[in-house]
Amino acid sequence: MKKPLKVYISATSQNEGKTVVSLGLICALKERFKNIGFIKPVGQRYVWEEGEKVDEDALLIREACQFKDNLKDMSPIAIERGFTQKYILQPRKRELVSKIRNSFKKVSQGKDFIVIEGTGHAGVGAVFDLSNAKVAKVLNSKVLIISEGGIGRPIDEIVLNKALFEKEKVKIAGVIINKVKADKYTKISKLARLGLKKKGLELLGVIPYQKLLLSPTVEQILKEGGFELIGGNRGLDKYVEKVLVGAMAAHDALNYFSGKSLVITPGDREDIILAVLGFQMDKLKENVQISGIVLTGGLKPNSAIIDLVKDSGIPLLLSREDTYTTASKIHDLIVKIEPQDKEKIKIVKALVEKYIDIDKFIKKVKAN
Repeated sequence: MKKPLKVYISATSQNEGKTVVSLGLICALKERFKNIGFIKPVGQRYVWEEGEKVDEDALLIREACQFKDNLKDMSPIAIERGFTQKYILQPRKRELVSKIRNSFKKVSQGKDFIVIEGTGHAGVGAVFDLSNAKVAKVLNSKVLIISEGGIGRPIDEIVLNKALFEKEKVKIAGVIINKVKADKYTKISKLARLGLKKKGLELLGVIPYQKLLLSPTVEQILKEGGFELIGGNRGLDKYVEKVLVGAMAAHDALNYFSGKSLVITPGDREDIILAVLGFQMDKLKENVQISGIVLTGGLKPNSAIIDLVKDSGIPLLLSREDTYTTASKIHDLIVKIEPQDKEKIKIVKALVEKYIDIDKFIKKVKAN
């Protein structure tokens, strides 16, 4: 039986776009190959699905790409709390490697191309003997390295990761630079290509920064923040591009609304809440939307005001924590694409097809 082509998606650090590239590549490869597969051998952010702990990215890929493979085979190892400590005290490398190989064998049956998503940089997982470099070697796969926009730091980090992969005799298919701002796109594309070439690496694509891909929905903020929904459940799918802390005079706060804004304010600041409602109803600025309001301190305004917010359709969330802690929690939120994010998935497909040289990428994966 003919073995499938395969590529291991790694990065220079976490949250640099491995899942975005994996999803986009799968969509592009579907136009060129009959059967595509996906596996994330080691996952660090898991959810419970079908009675199993599975990586949330594997769930996204299976649903977005309509794969039929067993979900647990697409995500054989989920790193739960205490996993590392238990492993150090009682190593079981052979068992884990066997689990990965068995799942890969099942997922790859009848496939022409397998996309393998890693987790973090080349060394992540080394503490339990399953670094990205080790797993790529176990699966005998070439690697595609993802890095964020820039020139000096990204190339330094890419070269460092390259050394770890080469130590395991794993070949690098190429590099993708992600999240490049529009005003620096041409410069970075040119200099990064030249800089990487001098290090024996080929730049296969430069993906521009897309604000929406890093924007959470109100529902994601609700779940990740552990907040309470008071009203406005019909607007939970709204995206949040800007977070504003309403701690100033109400009339001054109006000057800061832009894009798709989430307003955080103490629950007893009824003046701010009414100002937000008035702003939304009068549409004082074009292309400005109040995506939601988060009340802090566990304080609720007068019931009549809550009813007004509900009638406006603006989601109203309640945080039991103070304003600073609430704002910090939302600021630090890791935004992941979810299966229901149809608009984001559409953008990802278009970005990868347009900005990555897919045919050259396939050629590099095929090369000996």
